[in-house]
Amino acid sequence: MKVEVVIGNIASQPDAQAVVNSANANLRLGSGVAGAIHTAAGAELEAYCRPLAPLVLGGALTTPGFGLPSPRIIQVRAPHFLNNDQLELHYERAILSMMDALRIHRIASVAIPAIGIGVFRFPPALAASIMARVRSEGAAANPTLRWVRICVTSEERRAVSASAFGAVHEGQA
Repeated sequence: MKVEVVIGNIASQPDAQAVVNSANANLRLGSGVAGAIHTAAGAELEAYCRPLAPLVLGGALTTPGFGLPSPRIIQVRAPHFLNNDQLELHYERAILSMMDALRIHRIASVAIPAIGIGVFRFPPALAASIMARVRSEGAAANPTLRWVRICVTSEERRAVSASAFGAVHEGQA
């Protein structure tokens, strides 16, 4: 499985079958990743998500992409670093839930943000190391998944994720 880490807009990944949203419990428009994805997908996404909320901590669910170039969105809820206990356990569950959703929907290509490191304040290096480990451990269970693109917003975050994943810097996307 190919893993690449890029500085890029998670909402503009036309070659990905799915993008991952770092979702809030209410599955609503937020700031950061949730804001970018909801804005690009359009009002239909929030209307679709309303009856599905709240998303359990560490949970994931799949929605249509609506106005996004990717046909699916995997909504993932990570823990808030300042407000939740058992942070690493909940973060790992969130990544496992995401991997399960990718397997169930037979997704071959996915763009993933640095989940939970913005408003939820999860430390970027810890988030990247947990995500890399869980993705690696779960790779055999999902032979359909061919490539993963980690989309980050800065060179510093790209370096942290690339180090954790042992991935090659692929530029911007």
